[in-house]
Amino acid sequence: MDKTASGWMNGFIGVLIFSGSLPATRVAVREFDPTFLTSARAAIAGLLGLALLLLFRQKRPERGDLLSLVIVALGVVVGFPLLTALALEHVTTAHSIIFVGLLPLATAIFGVLRGGDRPRPAFWLFSCIGSALVAGFALTQGVTASPVGDGLMLAAIIACGLGYAEGAALSRRLGGWQVICWALVLSLPVMLVLTLMTMPPSFDGVGVSAWMGLAYVSLFSMLIGFVFWYRGLAQGGIAAVGQLQLLQPFFGLALAATLLHEQVSSLMVVVTLGVVLCVVGAKRFAKQELPRRAIA
Repeated sequence: MDKTASGWMNGFIGVLIFSGSLPATRVAVREFDPTFLTSARAAIAGLLGLALLLLFRQKRPERGDLLSLVIVALGVVVGFPLLTALALEHVTTAHSIIFVGLLPLATAIFGVLRGGDRPRPAFWLFSCIGSALVAGFALTQGVTASPVGDGLMLAAIIACGLGYAEGAALSRRLGGWQVICWALVLSLPVMLVLTLMTMPPSFDGVGVSAWMGLAYVSLFSMLIGFVFWYRGLAQGGIAAVGQLQLLQPFFGLALAATLLHEQVSSLMVVVTLGVVLCVVGAKRFAKQELPRRAIA
């Protein structure tokens, strides 16, 4: 298998793994506090990441890479997990997955802002249409859909898009799996303390499904998925392999309907298709040029 094909395969596996993140979080947050869930998943993955870095004797990042690692940590280690866990207390998994359709677009926008690319005007047209579709969908649901949950999901997508773009650029220098491991290790001290502070007094009432949800988001969503994802981006190209994220809403909706027995309305499917088409159009008109300046 050549390098490009391997990149697409690794990226596809990464997207499949990430597709289970919201359903697993939905299950876990029913019995775990969102803050504890966020810190515990990061702490578990951080300890495993530290073990991998020591096992393979990876050298420390340069001082110039620390800011980028902090941004990755704030975006994908803390921001996205915490905000989605909080959002899923207010909205269903199927509802939240609509917003995941904006993640490739958010990643592309931050790639433009951080990398200095100059997309064509049509890029911003598709961007605005996609955002309008999501906003329109939220409005059609009325107050029962929870504006708080929708706001938290939008914030989560922004944080994750920034973390993806920064991590993808950093992976060119540090390597794919090393980026997420160093980001996890960087946040490990804070996450360990926060885990101890928010730990419930007893785990007696926690069911098996909640433990399975915590295990999934700790091992797969927080670590293993990023090993495949960043490796795929490094092998097959950030712009090309990044388009595989367009499949994530469909996989997520299927899991929400199959595993959680949540209702997936025809409107949800239509909006998801519309958002995906907008992202495809936006990416079509975004020039994939090498950055004109170094990413901070």
